[in-house]
Amino acid sequence: MEKLSVVIITYNEESAIERCISSVTKVADEILVVDSFSTDRTREICQRLGVKFYEHPFEGYIQQKNYVKSLASFDYVLSLDADEALSETLCNSIIKVKQKFGYDGYYMNRMNNYCGVWIRHGNWYPDRKLRLWNRNKGEWGGRNPHDHVNMQHNTRTGFLKGDILHFTYISIEAHIDQFNHFTTTSAHELFSENRKISKVGVLGKGFATFFKGFFLKFGFLDGYYGIALCIINSFATFMKYMKLRELNRNSNI
Repeated sequence: MEKLSVVIITYNEESAIERCISSVTKVADEILVVDSFSTDRTREICQRLGVKFYEHPFEGYIQQKNYVKSLASFDYVLSLDADEALSETLCNSIIKVKQKFGYDGYYMNRMNNYCGVWIRHGNWYPDRKLRLWNRNKGEWGGRNPHDHVNMQHNTRTGFLKGDILHFTYISIEAHIDQFNHFTTTSAHELFSENRKISKVGVLGKGFATFFKGFFLKFGFLDGYYGIALCIINSFATFMKYMKLRELNRNSNI
């Protein structure tokens, strides 16, 4: 049986972190949490559950996840967010591949719980993620806050059955509050790359997000919250690029 480190980053996650940690105890040979100086009971809960707990200033999602990865004792790591957990099927899949890791990295689907409803269609499912990999052959990259693992050239990846269970927003209000923060972060990342977009492009991006989620990926099949999700996600895309245009306009004043 090969060894596996589970790595998690946190900030004020007292309502979610125990569920996350409890879900990985069957597969983890060690569990590491890097916290950004939470002011709630996150530290207390982690220490009670016996994980390796560290504190580190938050410099960005990508930077924080690469930092906790660097602390792992074993080559293979499984990275989860505090509001995620493993399904029983995914646990069993991981236990099976731990007999001998045949790939450098493994993809898996993520299923999102939105306002108490599991979303099984639209842009949010299957939300395929590479979360288990040889940490020497890949690292976190992309753009904050939408990070992903970049594997080195000539690495081999497989796929695991089962889902990461992602407990997202408990209300539409919470979603709207969060996407305002995320769209601002995304716009600044794009601006730092000297990206620009026209007014028509802004409208096109928003419409394309809605069309893909609602029509091409059948988001309406998830009912009221599925439809609401398609609308809010398209508006978030629209706002991200509107904020980018505003940053570019202000930089030219």
